Amino acid sequence: MKKFNIRKVLDGLKEVSSSTPSVQVGPQENHLIQETIQSEHFQLCKTVRHGFPYQPSSMAFDPVQKILAIGTQSGALRLFGRPGVECYCQHETGAAVIQLQFLINEGALVSALADDSVHLWNLRQKRPAILHSLKFNRERITFCHLPFQSKWLYIGTERGNIHIVNVESFTLSGYVIMWNKAIELSSKAHPGPVVHISDNPMDEGKLIIGFESGIVVLWDLKSKKADYRYTYDEAIHSVAWHHEGKQFICSHSDGTLTIWNVRGQGKPIQTITPHGKQPKDGKKPEPCKPILKVEYKTTRNGEPFIILSGGLSYDTVGRRPCLTVMHGKSTAVLEMDYPIVDFLTLCETPYPNDFQEPYAVVVLLEKDLVVIDLAQNGYPIFENPYPLTIHESPVTCCEYFADCPVDLIPALYSVGSRQKRQGYSKKEWPISGGNWGQGTQSYPEIIITGHADGTVKFWDASAIMLQVLYKLKTAKVFDRNRSKEDKGSTETSDDDPFAIQIMAWCPESRMLCVAGVSANVIIYRFSKLEVTTEVVQLLEVRMQYELNDMESPEGGGGGGEHSSAHPTPGASPQTSGPPSHPSTSSNNSDGGNIPCLKVRSTPLKQSPGYQVDLVVQLVWVSGEPPQQITSLALNSSYGLVVFGNSNGLAVVDYVQKTVVLNLGTVELYGSNDPYQRQPRSPRKTRQPSGGLCDINEGSATSEDRCKSPTSDHRDNSFSRSRSSSVTSIDKEAKEAVSSFHFSESFARKGDSTLTPCLYVGTSLGTVLALAITLPPAGEQRQLQPVIIAPTGMLVRVKGSIMRMAFLDSTGALVPHAFEPWFEPNVTADGEEREKVRKRRPVSVSPSTSQDLNESQYAVVCSEKQAKVISLPSQTCIYKHSITETSFILRADVVQMSQGACVACFCANGHIMTLSVPGLRPLMDVNYLPLTDMRIARTFCFTNLGQAMYLCSPTEIQRITYSQDICENLQEMLGELFTPVETPEAPNRGFFKGLFGGGAQSLDREELFGEIAAGKASRSLAQHIPGPGGIEGMKGAASGIVGDLARARIALDERGQKLGELDERTAAMMASADSFSKHAHDMMLKCKDKKWYQF
Repeated sequence: MKKFNIRKVLDGLKEVSSSTPSVQVGPQENHLIQETIQSEHFQLCKTVRHGFPYQPSSMAFDPVQKILAIGTQSGALRLFGRPGVECYCQHETGAAVIQLQFLINEGALVSALADDSVHLWNLRQKRPAILHSLKFNRERITFCHLPFQSKWLYIGTERGNIHIVNVESFTLSGYVIMWNKAIELSSKAHPGPVVHISDNPMDEGKLIIGFESGIVVLWDLKSKKADYRYTYDEAIHSVAWHHEGKQFICSHSDGTLTIWNVRGQGKPIQTITPHGKQPKDGKKPEPCKPILKVEYKTTRNGEPFIILSGGLSYDTVGRRPCLTVMHGKSTAVLEMDYPIVDFLTLCETPYPNDFQEPYAVVVLLEKDLVVIDLAQNGYPIFENPYPLTIHESPVTCCEYFADCPVDLIPALYSVGSRQKRQGYSKKEWPISGGNWGQGTQSYPEIIITGHADGTVKFWDASAIMLQVLYKLKTAKVFDRNRSKEDKGSTETSDDDPFAIQIMAWCPESRMLCVAGVSANVIIYRFSKLEVTTEVVQLLEVRMQYELNDMESPEGGGGGGEHSSAHPTPGASPQTSGPPSHPSTSSNNSDGGNIPCLKVRSTPLKQSPGYQVDLVVQLVWVSGEPPQQITSLALNSSYGLVVFGNSNGLAVVDYVQKTVVLNLGTVELYGSNDPYQRQPRSPRKTRQPSGGLCDINEGSATSEDRCKSPTSDHRDNSFSRSRSSSVTSIDKEAKEAVSSFHFSESFARKGDSTLTPCLYVGTSLGTVLALAITLPPAGEQRQLQPVIIAPTGMLVRVKGSIMRMAFLDSTGALVPHAFEPWFEPNVTADGEEREKVRKRRPVSVSPSTSQDLNESQYAVVCSEKQAKVISLPSQTCIYKHSITETSFILRADVVQMSQGACVACFCANGHIMTLSVPGLRPLMDVNYLPLTDMRIARTFCFTNLGQAMYLCSPTEIQRITYSQDICENLQEMLGELFTPVETPEAPNRGFFKGLFGGGAQSLDREELFGEIAAGKASRSLAQHIPGPGGIEGMKGAASGIVGDLARARIALDERGQKLGELDERTAAMMASADSFSKHAHDMMLKCKDKKWYQF
């Protein structure tokens, strides 16, 4: 069904039972809403993953392509090029990545996994895919080594054997180095797993093999025997060559480094304990922690670098993990914030037999990536351009805004750029490979993350990139040094008292409102000017109600709202017993009016950016802590913020800094209350103090008064007294406020004009309306009170209300009313500011031109179902049950380019969209079979088909549900592989060539090929062809099945560039001595058929 004709539906109803009165749906009887949005506009796929790779386990770098790869414990692979070029892939088995090896400048990567499989990834496509896999059955993989410009991969195993794999065909060679042959009689015991393999930089025919027990073997590949064996009585963790191939260095489990001459038998020529205290009497230094890795890098003009991780002495308890850089006589110990997983030294040359010229060290930590500049004094770090700080403090909530005002990102960037740290390296970021995508998507997108330490971060998320714009520290508003007895609520927020729970943001006015776990709401304005706030404006609100007689509170576990059993006229009721908590203010008549956090009393210097305008705190009442805030909304056009919890709601006017309304949930029902209390007209009384009363829907005698925040910020207590039955207490204890929506709408049934309204959704599925009467804009808005009156119930739905939205009579989404941003700190030209304040745009003005027959639709989505209500007749015209067995975690009414729709994320992992107003199911995809609390808490949809969630504590996963974006994604993604010429091999020099001192080449094909070595045992490993072969290539993996044609076109376009490169490479390869005639023949045979096409 594409069209919905309400008139036909109603005619059908009339025919069935003419005796029942016809349902008045208003003018829609003659309207036909054509829904333009169709199911073919939707498609779900992952777009990009940002943030630090969660639980990293390995790392590799391609020195020619300048690309970094990181593998994780869950089998994820993250590739980083220049800022903005990153890519995420996943090994299907989910086994940990133990090692990564690039085929340098070939656009390929080998990964070795903890499940003893090896995989070859093709990086020459935008979404890398596996070309081949090899699964070992009988042996466990411990170490891999792929020499530069070789196609033979050495794989060391736990049994101490070494197998050789041809990376072109991914088949095993029959050539095997067995552990017993390698060590022969040098050791009586098994030497342990292979921990290191590498070839001599000057002689490819000699392989060094490090065994865990401390034995190192120099193996001659041609003669198939060991040339030398080196034994040391401490376990080995890593081995590294000097580039001339005459010396190597080992790192050991007792914190020592040993340097060996290749031809020197028996003893190391030097033993160093970098962090050991040297005893006076020439004894061995005390043992230290193991040195997990060492690298030995030479420079043409100067001393070599020895770089190592670990090796600290055991008495440095509590010392942070360190990277040690030894250069000549100087030793620098660089402390890291987290344990070191791996490090790599970046060098100018990819050739192992040349002076290495190291210029940087990439250090992969458990929760960070640090790059150190080796060329500058003091070894400063590079400023990291990747968005890897999402998890600096754990993320507690997120919001996502697509299609923001265009001036917003520059404004946030300009205030955020002043927050940058100093002292970074002056050089360019060294990981600079790849190219940006050619995306045409140009609208601004912003992600806001709230964190456990009270920080709020704004991120530019436009065009599938992510960059931090600005960071706000909300904890600055509070005193941090809380004494023990003044500690407020211990139950709610002991560990992270400043954690952000909910955020409400108006992008147009730039007003921001955050609710924290300590039952506080902070309202911020955006300013480009610095200001010092002498006193932080504070409102204290009581949202709990006592029972005046001695009956015990019912329901809600002591935290529910309690109403008095007998109406007591007058102001604040006194608590009967001594206050159970010390009072924060001296003039506090009521025991225990304590907020959970203490707002700072000293002046607050506020930098340009977000500046605190008002703090609202819920206070303890009669020894009961306030309930956490469950919902929050803000409207800059009305100047109001509303928040609710399990007791009720409070509306704050942030222009006048007063509480306009403070009601329990039951009081909202008014005349529609299931308990039939007598409705009264709302009373407003001006108080002599200039304060403001809030609306009371209770009995006329109980005149509820609240003190207004005066200049001395006295404790503001709100009292509530109301007649009620026990059943209503029970009810209100269970009914929490779950959502809000401000809109210009028809407040009452049958209204003819649109007025500002606030709609309130509760956890029991009720939507209630409140009418807002605003004073005229300008000076009057500062002085006259805002009046809010409950107007009754709009609809009841099954399940807690998640989201509300309004459509106009054409079915288009009614935009929210807002006030444009103005600079709040300008005082010089007061007149100018007044003009701005008067220009109050309201989304729909209830003027005479408005057709009285015009109407609206309210879209209400609960955790179980959705309904569409026609206004002002308040009749339900569409209803759809979204889920029976599960419940919805997040629902948003979003604007797509083809029209609006409801997007839902269900607890069973389904993502669904429904049309509006007809509620037709358009898409239903079982996206995540298992959802955890983190995903539930951080999932959000936004306009134009974008959505996001935190897929791990450190990473944001962005997805799209728009067909357009899925189709253009291939263009938008960056390119990892770029054709680059391999640098020239080092010149051997005349004498070295003459006397045979240069690098010795080796025909590995002759040694390891099937003719010479025979076939490997079939049962040892099985070959699995990957999905990434060109023939079956899916242009974009994970969800989008790209057609082959697109992939072919892309390859043809690149083919031209690669063709030119091939000719140059061919010439170079032919001239280089290091390649024998046989390899040259192979190259000619395969000239048109590159290895990745097999």
